[in-house]
Amino acid sequence: MALGKLYRESVIFVKLLKESVAFAFSQLQGDKFRTFLSLFGVSIGIFSIVAIFTAIDALQENVRKGFESLGSDIVQVNQWPMMGEDEEGNADMAQEFKWWEYMRRPNTTYEDYKFLSANSKLGQDFCFTIFTNQNLRYGRKSVSRATVGCITHNFNQITKFELGQGRYFTPDETQRGTAVAVMGYELAASLFEDGGAVGKKVKIGPTTATIIGVIEKQGESMVSVGDLDNTVFIPLNFGRYMVNLRWADNSIYARPQAGVSQDDLVDELRMLMRAHRRLAPGQKNNFSVSTMSFIMDTVQQVFSMINAVGWVIAGFSLLIGGFGIANIMFVSVKERTNIIGIQKALGAKKYVIMAQFLVEAAVLAIAGGIIGIMLVLLGVLLIPESESFTFTLSIGNILSGVGIATIIGLLAGLIPAWVGASLNPVDAINSK
Repeated sequence: MALGKLYRESVIFVKLLKESVAFAFSQLQGDKFRTFLSLFGVSIGIFSIVAIFTAIDALQENVRKGFESLGSDIVQVNQWPMMGEDEEGNADMAQEFKWWEYMRRPNTTYEDYKFLSANSKLGQDFCFTIFTNQNLRYGRKSVSRATVGCITHNFNQITKFELGQGRYFTPDETQRGTAVAVMGYELAASLFEDGGAVGKKVKIGPTTATIIGVIEKQGESMVSVGDLDNTVFIPLNFGRYMVNLRWADNSIYARPQAGVSQDDLVDELRMLMRAHRRLAPGQKNNFSVSTMSFIMDTVQQVFSMINAVGWVIAGFSLLIGGFGIANIMFVSVKERTNIIGIQKALGAKKYVIMAQFLVEAAVLAIAGGIIGIMLVLLGVLLIPESESFTFTLSIGNILSGVGIATIIGLLAGLIPAWVGASLNPVDAINSK
């Protein structure tokens, strides 16, 4: 008995749905100009929202790629902070970037690195880096002012890269400062057309080094934390021949041990640096300890703000579109007043009448939403492909657009549906 009732109600619902969809399409075909004006707002609103979602997804993916060469758990010790700092030395976007103070700080040194790596109980894989620019030459090929990274051995534990050819430095080569180098993909492609870089000797500034490895291609990114494709890496002790370690721009990197939080490592490194530099208790830090995770969190906040602004802009279009659909639905109720009266006289429930108009409004809104999504898809297809920035219309964003359009349609059709369902059967049948 219960199954039979459920079957009958399901059949009624399907018929109701088909009838409502048919009415919706008849409204679309009836007055094309009115339909265009009504759906225009929904289309533009959904286009704006989905386009913003798609752009933010592309930005986030691009930034993630840019930062993935350094893990999110990495801590950096440097003369310069990545953004303004508060009195305790914590990064804070609201603080002014006091460059005039930061420039008076002493540079981080190799001695700082040795002290931290020897005394830290919470960190591991300490690395000291110096980046400079030197001319590269191989035969008749040359690269002007290429980036040269002078690194300690654990650099390959701090960064995330794979070697496409050859190998990495051995501990002995790093310690002795052997004249060897690991080259980025693009640099190797510029100097060695045949791709056979490993084993070749390259002039790096005033010295000569043997290429022992080539890094796999990393690709371009809008945000880059070290452009590995266009950098050649050499052992720090070999780099002493071309740069002054005390005055060169350098950084110390560390990774927390397993089970150690990044904040605990930051606190420990600050304490050790203050002790090594013999700073008095009331004296300000003359160094900066920064985290990559804070930068990612800050970038996420910026994306959230962009998203919120996009919602405001798109909201106006959706509001206009919603009023347009409501207008169509009021016209539909007026045109079908006699039919509504007959339906109610034959025993149609109030919710049945409401459902008819709500489904019709939802179909109209979804039609506008699909148009907006198609416009985004067209834009994605027309944007030239770029290795550094890729737009992709995801299934999630498509479903979000359709879902928002459906909600707008239901809300816009709610009052007209209520008005239609509340009509008196006799008055409705006798209306002209």
